[in-house]
Amino acid sequence: MPSQKFLLNKVAESVPPQAWFGVSAIFHYLGPSFAVLLFPSVGVLGVAWFRVAAAAIIFAPFTKPWKVIWEADTATRWLLLGLGICLAVMNTSFYLALDRLPMSLVAAMEFIGTIGVALYGLRTRRNLIALCFAVLGLFILIDVKWSTDPVGLFWAAINSTLFIGYIILGHKASEGGASGGVERLGAAMAIAFLILIPIGFIEAMQAFGAAELVLAGIGVGVCSSVIPYICDQFAMSRLPRASFALLLALLPATATIIALIVLSQIPSIQDIFGVLLVMIGVAVHRPSVAHE
Repeated sequence: MPSQKFLLNKVAESVPPQAWFGVSAIFHYLGPSFAVLLFPSVGVLGVAWFRVAAAAIIFAPFTKPWKVIWEADTATRWLLLGLGICLAVMNTSFYLALDRLPMSLVAAMEFIGTIGVALYGLRTRRNLIALCFAVLGLFILIDVKWSTDPVGLFWAAINSTLFIGYIILGHKASEGGASGGVERLGAAMAIAFLILIPIGFIEAMQAFGAAELVLAGIGVGVCSSVIPYICDQFAMSRLPRASFALLLALLPATATIIALIVLSQIPSIQDIFGVLLVMIGVAVHRPSVAHE
């Protein structure tokens, strides 16, 4: 599909990678905020199934995952398998955490693991200062009074750990310039779908009798996995891994804002101050010339 690859590459290069990340940051938590509203009707595992299933089905026609997997070499197949497993378990644990904890706390914990990735690729004093601002803002966002649900914290910790894997494997998948990594993402999402079939399908069946719930589940998949993951691949293909990891500091900030708008989770003055510090850190940062 040379014409399709060329088109996707042109789209990826048409705007700055930071802009692609900005779109991803918004939808990264806009979709999950809608998912939280669906939990009572469909169940946590059912919503997780809808998220991955919808994304896999939407990706399939233009990424042709079966062809990507068939034509890949052994190393790439292992990469796709690892990314697929990561997406399946990460998304499920993310929703299990959201069912018990405020979104801004889960988002803040996601960024904890990425600090190491950002530190590994630091090249300048300016970027170290940027990281310090972002980390300080992050820990201000973590309110200890939320830490009263050990099960929720367990799932949030699993999600945070796998989020590091998503950054590393997703960045690797974006290398090579083929469609900004979108074709490999589609293959990995198909693998994630196969993994989640026995886990969330029974709960998801509860929605099949109501068209509005099915459409809502598909909407969660589009907002949570299609739009943000495509934008992530476009950003990853042009940003060093450490730069992408530092930009992830925006996620707790966007999560706090979206949780306020959609879920009425009102942030405190402390939360707002933390968001501002994170935004300062991202603004100060400058990406390295070469990829790590």
